Amino acid sequence: MIFEELGLSPELLRAVSSRGYKIATPIQVQAIPAIMKGKDVLGGAQTGTGKTAAFALPILDKLSSDTQRLGRVSKHPRALILTPTRELADQVGESFIDYGKFLNLKAVKIYGGVKINPQITNLRNGTDIVIATPGRLLDHLQQKTINLSSIEILVLDEADRMLDMGFIRDIKKIISFLPKQRQNLMFSATYGNDIKALAKGILQDPVSVEVTKRNAAADKVEQAVHFIDKNQKRHLLAHLIKEESWYRVLVFVKTKHGANRLTAQLSKAGIPSAAIHGNKSQAARARALKDFIKGDTQALIATDVAARGLHLEDLSHVVNYDLPNISEDYIHRIGRTGRAGKSGIAISLVSSEDKQHLKKIEKLLKEPIKVSTAIGFKPVYEPAPPKNVPSKNTQQDRSKNNNNTGNNRPGKFKTTSKNTGAFGPKNDGPQRRRRQSA
Repeated sequence: MIFEELGLSPELLRAVSSRGYKIATPIQVQAIPAIMKGKDVLGGAQTGTGKTAAFALPILDKLSSDTQRLGRVSKHPRALILTPTRELADQVGESFIDYGKFLNLKAVKIYGGVKINPQITNLRNGTDIVIATPGRLLDHLQQKTINLSSIEILVLDEADRMLDMGFIRDIKKIISFLPKQRQNLMFSATYGNDIKALAKGILQDPVSVEVTKRNAAADKVEQAVHFIDKNQKRHLLAHLIKEESWYRVLVFVKTKHGANRLTAQLSKAGIPSAAIHGNKSQAARARALKDFIKGDTQALIATDVAARGLHLEDLSHVVNYDLPNISEDYIHRIGRTGRAGKSGIAISLVSSEDKQHLKKIEKLLKEPIKVSTAIGFKPVYEPAPPKNVPSKNTQQDRSKNNNNTGNNRPGKFKTTSKNTGAFGPKNDGPQRRRRQSA
C-alpha cells in the first residue's frame, strides 16, 4: 500500500516522499489507521520494520489537525514518547523533527548524559511532543520544569527493553502525572508475561498489530556460532574482520571494561575501533557513532545500552563477542543488521561460559543456530551424541562410563588454545591475570 492511501496530510506525505519512501511497511499499514482513529495499540515488530514512522506519522497528523481545527497552540506537550536509551530517544526525536518539518509543531528530546538547562529552556519555550528517557524525565518532573497535564497520547517504545532495564517503577510514576483520559500506544519486539501485565494495566481495548512472529529473529539475518576458547575470541574476531573484509561490524560485549579492552586490542591489531557504553558521555558516544557511520571506524564495540538505540544503514555484520544474559536481547542485538528488507549476518563467539546462554537463546528461537568454523581455529565444543538408553547394561559398561572424565565427556567444551593469533604471539598467563583483576 502506498502512503497516499493511508489518509495522511499533504505535508506529511511531502516529508515522507522527501525521504524516498513510497510504499508503507506492513506495520505502518496496520498501525497508522488505528492510531488516527484514536485507538490504543499494542504493536509487535522488530527493528528495521518502519515501527517509528508507524506511530510518528499518525501522531503528527492528529496533533497538526487539532491545532488547525481548534486554532490553539499548547505550551505544554500533548504527546509523550518514552524510550529506554539516549540513542533511541535521539533517533525517534530526529524522526519526529524530520517528518514534521512542514508542520507547525515542535518536538523536544529529553535524556541524560547532557546538560539539563538547554532542555529546560526548550520546554519553557513550549513544545507539542516530548521524546524522553524515564530517568531524565523524572528529573524534570521533580524540578517542576515540565507539565504533563495536557498529554493526549502516550507511547512506550521498546517497552520490553525498558522493563529489562528496571524502568517499571519509573514508568508507573510518570504515568501518575498524566491525564487518565488519553490514547496509549505500546511497541515491543518481544512479548513475555511482564509485557502482557504492563499492557493490561495501561491499554484500553487495544488493537493488536503484529507483523512478525513473537520472540523471533529477523528473517533476513543469517545466524552462525563459532565455538571457541575464551582466550582465542579476540584472535578469531580479528581474523574474521580481516580475512572476510568486514568494513563495518558492530560487536556486542557484556561489560564496559570489556568494551574498552577489546577496543584497544582490535586497534592494536590494525582494526580502527571505538567503544560506546554507559560510562561514555553523550558527546563521546555520538562522536564514536558518527565516525562509524562515516567509515572512519571499522569496528564499533558496544554494551547492550546500544542494542535498541542504534540506527545504522547497510550494516552487514553483527558479532556477539559475549552472549547476552537475557535471551531476548539476542534478538535485539542481531536486529541491527538485516534491516529494511536487506540481508545481514550475525556471528556469535561461544565459549564454555556461554554454553547455557546459547541453550536459552536456541530455546527462545525454537531452533538451533548453525555452527561455523574458521581456518586455523579449532572448535572447542563437540555436540553430545543422541541419548540411547540400553535395555541392559553390565557393571563393566557402567564402570567405563564412570571413568570418563575431563575433556573426553561428550558435550563438553575443550579448552584448547593456540600460542599465536591475529594479534601475534601471546602469553596466556599474564593476560589471564589482567582479566581477573579487571
